[in-house]
Amino acid sequence: MILDALLKVWSLSGAVNLTVGNVVMFIIGIGLIFLGIRYEMEPLLLIPIGLGAILANIPLAGIANPEEIGGVLGIFLKYLIKYEIVPTLIFMGIGAMTDFGPLLADPKTFLLGAAAQVGIFIALFGALLLGFDPKEAASIGIIGGADGPTTIYVTSILAPHLLGATSVAAYSYMSLVPIIQPPVIKALTSKQERMIRMKQLRSVSKLEKIIFPIVVTVIAGMLVPKSIPLIGMLMVGNLFKESGVTERLAGTSRDSLMNIVTIILGLSVGSTMTAVKFLQADTLLVMMLGVFAFATATAGGVLLAKLMNLFCKEKINPMIGAAGVSAVPMAARVVQRLGREADPHNNLLMHAMGPNIAGVLGSATAAGVLIALLK
Repeated sequence: MILDALLKVWSLSGAVNLTVGNVVMFIIGIGLIFLGIRYEMEPLLLIPIGLGAILANIPLAGIANPEEIGGVLGIFLKYLIKYEIVPTLIFMGIGAMTDFGPLLADPKTFLLGAAAQVGIFIALFGALLLGFDPKEAASIGIIGGADGPTTIYVTSILAPHLLGATSVAAYSYMSLVPIIQPPVIKALTSKQERMIRMKQLRSVSKLEKIIFPIVVTVIAGMLVPKSIPLIGMLMVGNLFKESGVTERLAGTSRDSLMNIVTIILGLSVGSTMTAVKFLQADTLLVMMLGVFAFATATAGGVLLAKLMNLFCKEKINPMIGAAGVSAVPMAARVVQRLGREADPHNNLLMHAMGPNIAGVLGSATAAGVLIALLK
């Protein structure tokens, strides 16, 4: 009797039911945690994603299944991610941390932020050529926006089965911006172009900063309604910040709430990385297309800046176009570093922040367009 009970317990243990795929996912999860801790590669996301992947691949635990007792990660995924709650709340937190001053001080940088989104559509067509369906291709292409929450938002709506692969690609490559971007920038610019100095940005008034989120919300809503869950919440958080009378709301949005939803987001995304779903040839293709999307997005911003220099009296340092990807503020810091390499006295950080912030709006708008066309 006791022996039978012990045999039954053993047969239901994780060790007996462990597969090679589970072991591989344990290694991948540990690898993501290692990258987050050792190299500080997006640690706030990669560490919980890695932990989520390990938890989801423990046989018979059921933590990623919302129908089972203790399936907390599955519940997070089913009700908080797929119903778009967490990504939009993250955008509100981002808005509460964002200063749109550099963008308002030099509005033409809107164009550079828009140009960088070309990477989304080039990668989308590349994915179509490789055999992905339109919804999958859109979810892969949006990686080129260099915005993790936007990638998760689009993928959870259009291709939930790719959520793990696209999320890992987006956040991994965001952390690799300092490695991916410089070769592309240097290949497309001369040293003389990288040495171009730009005049100091004008001061932006408080009234402008208050009006901006309201105007953007209305315009975006009229032109691309499907972008409002992201852009609208971004502007909600920003108005909390800029109004000067809702500091408690702004503080909660960028601190406590942001931390809570980041934990939920990371663990939930990791829970989608089960061996059956993640260990496929498509995952490798997604990772490859993600790099391609980042590189072409960088090139799009740089090339438009070079084109604008043919018509502008005051020359633009074309490197700031590379900051049009919405990896804030990493892309702007890359531009600053390369500018200092060419000219130790050049200061491009605030100029690069304009297209960098515009890229956030651009990727959210592109997401709204893709969802409107394909959902």
